[in-house]
Amino acid sequence: MDTETIVRTFVEYFEELDHRRISGSTLLPPPGDSVLFTTSGMHPLTPHLEGRPHPLGRRLVNVQRCLRTTDLEEVGDATHLTVFEMLGTWSLGDYEGPQSLDWGYRLLTEGLGVDPGLLHATVFGGDDQVGPDTASLQVWQNHGVPVELTVKDNWWSNGPVGPCGPDSEIFLWSGDTPPTSTPTHDDRWVEVWNHVMMRYRRLEDGSLVPLPQRNIDTGLGLERLASLLQGTSSVFESDVFEPWRRLVPALWPLDEVPLRVVYDHLRSAIVVLGDGVRPAATGQGYVLRRLVRRLLTVVWQDDSSRTLGDLPQELVSHTLDHFRQEKEPSEVHRMLLEEENRFRRLLERGRQVLARPRFQGPLKEEDFHYLHDTHGLPHDLVVSLRSR
Repeated sequence: MDTETIVRTFVEYFEELDHRRISGSTLLPPPGDSVLFTTSGMHPLTPHLEGRPHPLGRRLVNVQRCLRTTDLEEVGDATHLTVFEMLGTWSLGDYEGPQSLDWGYRLLTEGLGVDPGLLHATVFGGDDQVGPDTASLQVWQNHGVPVELTVKDNWWSNGPVGPCGPDSEIFLWSGDTPPTSTPTHDDRWVEVWNHVMMRYRRLEDGSLVPLPQRNIDTGLGLERLASLLQGTSSVFESDVFEPWRRLVPALWPLDEVPLRVVYDHLRSAIVVLGDGVRPAATGQGYVLRRLVRRLLTVVWQDDSSRTLGDLPQELVSHTLDHFRQEKEPSEVHRMLLEEENRFRRLLERGRQVLARPRFQGPLKEEDFHYLHDTHGLPHDLVVSLRSR
């Protein structure tokens, strides 16, 4: 099943259950949000989860692009991406968790053809503030799905304060042999869908107070699900990355993990540029700059003459089209080249500065501050240059 069919099946299934589709937002969070980028589908809906009526009603569905930098070091494995799409559903004070989980099970097994024997669930086991989620446990037991009770792994929050609640996560088995363990003991169980019973607000003192309404917030990782349904060994083998696998290895011969990093970081940079962010020394622009520099460091590891100027524009166009962005591919390509040239100049200047006698021995913290404040050389770049 290709990715577009998965999206269509998901949205139409919930539309038949009286959910209204809302437009997916950009990666840029709404004004006043403390995060740099949208990291989950609930970000644009936070006011409505806290009680403000939504103009389309209390049952919603959408496809939301997200960016997470917390997983940067994990990119290159089978499941992690920096920019990805989340299929989401919401109940704004309407139905409860058991109904959401029952619909989710039926969509996976009946609508998408997942073998029920390849499913596993985890459920909140309770702590000193909130009791165990027995309602979710009962749903999974009724469907014959094995369940593992956890505490920390099954409590979702958007930060140290704000909306939160217990969750139930759905895992699909990715191994070649029948499963013999649980999700917390075998990483061949891949989490694909999280159902959050968002009922509380955590205050600064750590206490919980009920939200004005009991919500359900679910998020299903599209690329992960597509990879599993298509029987591939990683998200990078799914249909979404087909043009990348077809074009990039011939252009830049790299081992598999470095290739995955290049696919991810370059694709993510294109999406960030497509949403209107520009490279900068701080904030959203710095995340973009970091992505470009990380991918260039990988591309140049064997041949510093390689350049983003050789990148087929088909990859830029494919990415912008997939994420429904209207930015001109030629403009995005031009901005990538400008950032590449800026990085080359910075590297050259950095080599000249670090060649000075002052920096030949071990560097102290004040040296790193000086190199950053005076010459614009970030700590990680200095470390990288000195290791070459």
